[in-house]
Amino acid sequence: MKIKATLNRIPGGMMVVPLLLAATINTFFPNLLRIGGFTESLFVTGANTLIALFLFIAGAQISVKSVGVSLGKGATLLGLKWVVGALVGLIAFWLADSNGLFLGMAPLAIIAAMTNSNGGMYMALVGQYGKEDDKAAYSLLALNDGPFLTMVALSIFGTMGFVDGMFSIQSFLAVLLPIIIGMVLGNLDPEMKDFLTKGSDMLIPFFAFALGMGINFSAIVEGGLSGILLGVITVVLTGGSGYLVYKWIGWNPIVGAAEGTTAGNAVATPAAIVAANASFAPFAEIATVQIAASVVTTAILLPIVIGFLAKRLEKKGKLPETESAVTKIS
Repeated sequence: MKIKATLNRIPGGMMVVPLLLAATINTFFPNLLRIGGFTESLFVTGANTLIALFLFIAGAQISVKSVGVSLGKGATLLGLKWVVGALVGLIAFWLADSNGLFLGMAPLAIIAAMTNSNGGMYMALVGQYGKEDDKAAYSLLALNDGPFLTMVALSIFGTMGFVDGMFSIQSFLAVLLPIIIGMVLGNLDPEMKDFLTKGSDMLIPFFAFALGMGINFSAIVEGGLSGILLGVITVVLTGGSGYLVYKWIGWNPIVGAAEGTTAGNAVATPAAIVAANASFAPFAEIATVQIAASVVTTAILLPIVIGFLAKRLEKKGKLPETESAVTKIS
């Protein structure tokens, strides 16, 4: 059986197929792989560990000379993601109906879903289509995890006061440290860099599967059409703007589009907002289910869109060369 060849023919297949397979298992047979031991550690709870290893390997492949490029890319995507999500949320506040909803979506859900991206998805897509400085950009993109940037947006809009204590320097450093350690090793010893590089691509389907075990298709049903719409808007507007801005700058536009997701931890943002300001309590429940639907929708839709865009660029001969391709050629 030519499993790998088949996966390569599917847009984003090395990530999409394991993720959807795991999501299907988690939806219909949630306890099938939750049996403890090595099985559960690898296939269910191992996403963070595998992504951390992926970051470590990515760090080992970064030349000290390219650090500035990584920070520039990360800052560009972080700022763009926040600006687009905040602006759409502001428009939703302005145009909300008597129920406080815009096209059936809670403005709170819009801001939380569109400003918070799935780091694991970004790393998986960039692992397939990007280069090492694109992977290292995640050290800044990690700043949009959790409710912090949502609260910044709400604070600017004057709907609530700024809340201290929602951003942890320690959490940021915890994401950055594997990259730094890997970068130090890779720059000190070229042989260590070559050794670690070989394991990069292999990790993608494994942490994609583990990410899928956190997805339940029922979230789409509970969130309804408005939740699905939120997911589509997130992919089109945040992913699309990233694609266009990266293309305009001259960077890999596929990487720019890879931020068009909603992170799973964004589901907890409404509760955190309500804890800080009870005036949002009436919208917490609907916002939560809509964000959950957006998480699932973007996790399914974005890799397909990315695959389509990559095929299109490839046909035009404009698909940027990945680091793994360079390694194989050399």
